[in-house]
Amino acid sequence: MTLALICGCSGLALTEGERAFIRAAQPWGLILFKRNVADRDQLRSLTNAFRELVGRKDAPVLIDQEGGRVQRLAAPNWPAYPSAASFDVAIKDSAAALEAARLCARLIAHDLLEVGITVNCAPVLDVAQPGAHAIIGSRSYSDDPIRVAAFGRAVAEAMMAGGVAPIIKHMPGHGRATVDSHLELPVVNATLAELTRHDFAAFAALGDLPIAMTAHVVYSAVDRDRPATISPIVVSRIMRDQIGFGGLIVSDDLSMKALGGSFAERARGVFNAGVDIALHCNGDQEEADAVAGECPELGGEALRRAQAALACIAHPPEEFDVEEGRAKLALAFSAVTAT
Repeated sequence: MTLALICGCSGLALTEGERAFIRAAQPWGLILFKRNVADRDQLRSLTNAFRELVGRKDAPVLIDQEGGRVQRLAAPNWPAYPSAASFDVAIKDSAAALEAARLCARLIAHDLLEVGITVNCAPVLDVAQPGAHAIIGSRSYSDDPIRVAAFGRAVAEAMMAGGVAPIIKHMPGHGRATVDSHLELPVVNATLAELTRHDFAAFAALGDLPIAMTAHVVYSAVDRDRPATISPIVVSRIMRDQIGFGGLIVSDDLSMKALGGSFAERARGVFNAGVDIALHCNGDQEEADAVAGECPELGGEALRRAQAALACIAHPPEEFDVEEGRAKLALAFSAVTAT
């Protein structure tokens, strides 16, 4: 049995309590943050320990390694990578900017795979919007959804070439939110026509990708009562039907303050909405127990989508000269400072 859950852990190694939880619950995946990262040897030990406990060599280990201000593998052991926004700002030739983003993603995939991390919560497909909260900010590639989609495609394909599955986020679009969903619930009052034309467009262009993460955002034109993560209307009518996303849908972190209610209620809301897998990140064992108690066994269409997501990286990484890649990326940014 595999539970429709991605859990976190509290430190650099799994505690006895965490080991017991993982062994008993059998979560589909594990997500890591800076608190879980010291160096390469430590990370390999951690990812190996998780896979040994669940008995699946391909069990996904996730991280947020976007570049810019969101990268969990950081100096001095890993390079700093440019933010999404910096490519078009720094590199005026549009094709060269896309190629630099592709190269950056391929380097990130190399860094992740060598420590046993096989899923990256990137690219961000949220379209930048004037006056929005800075929580997205430079994490967005552009204020043009066509450009965002082009960058997203380049980045996702480069990651998969490197043996790492991408997660597009935050579906169907967080770029217009005026508050930080880590702290409170954003409400977007744009019309459905505006959302379709601007916010949803990049996701629709990349609807064939393997995994997407939901947005803890209320779209009042679609469902004025519930954020997308727990809205059957948004998941079914917008994500599945209008956007046409056929892959695995993972919730954003259930411990974020945008969501209300108990953790059991949050988890029930996720699955009642039609989301495939619940994500709980902070490593709080009491919360994780409550979430796990409401997670179903991964089966049916959700299992098929999860298997398809992992199938996209069930190959050796394509041949790639890492040092040459680092030199080319440095040259592309040699005259500027990344934002």
